[in-house]
Amino acid sequence: MRPARCGSVPRHSTLPVPAILAGSAAALAASYWTLMSPHSQLLGTFPYRAGTPEKVVALSFDDGPNEPYTSQIADYLNERGIKATFFQVGKCVQRHSEVTTRLASDGHVIGNHSYSHTFGRCWAPQTLAEEITDCQQVFEQTLGRLPRLYRPPWLLRTPALFPILRERSLQPVSGTFCHPLEVFQPAPERIARRALAAVRPGGIVIFHDGYDAKGANRSSTVAAVKIVAEQLSHAGYRFTTVDRLLGVPAYSSP
Repeated sequence: MRPARCGSVPRHSTLPVPAILAGSAAALAASYWTLMSPHSQLLGTFPYRAGTPEKVVALSFDDGPNEPYTSQIADYLNERGIKATFFQVGKCVQRHSEVTTRLASDGHVIGNHSYSHTFGRCWAPQTLAEEITDCQQVFEQTLGRLPRLYRPPWLLRTPALFPILRERSLQPVSGTFCHPLEVFQPAPERIARRALAAVRPGGIVIFHDGYDAKGANRSSTVAAVKIVAEQLSHAGYRFTTVDRLLGVPAYSSP
């Protein structure tokens, strides 16, 4: 046996730093696609459009009600005879219950978007179930019926989400964001241009009439909705609600 030379250091194969960074980036991208992409179906069925060649589209709004912007959107939609779907936060409904009641009375569809819209409560099965159930209880008190549509905050879903939804007879719903930076309220024309470019027959478009569970200025969104609706109408599109687009119930009895 050959003796080791004094002072020699064993050689270990190591990955270069760029390869490690590339691997980390790939892992992050894969995690994002699985957990938060609008289009990923890896964890469960998460419809973002209907398979139809007809020029029909569903406009949807998240994080409300948030005044006066939710009512401004509703006023415009009602003037045009457009029915939309509002995925609402329980805390915000408690704050503006009359707005939710009005939307439902006007023929718009209300969906569950969690009770508090808190990122940290979207992961553990217990807190996730509480968020969904507490929001349903708010709708029962406000509308006297329970939404059957659910859109998770930030579109975040975990393996625990889908069994919880099945137990409560809730249909998960995704969509296509009108603009990735809408939260920062860029110019209405920018939001509208990006939204129009993304629309396809059978699509579900996601706007935000609120911000998390807090109030926020959404004047750019209000103006963008008008541009998008008018341009789509000129292009021959008609508007519907998410439940009708997907062929699923909108509500159930308590």
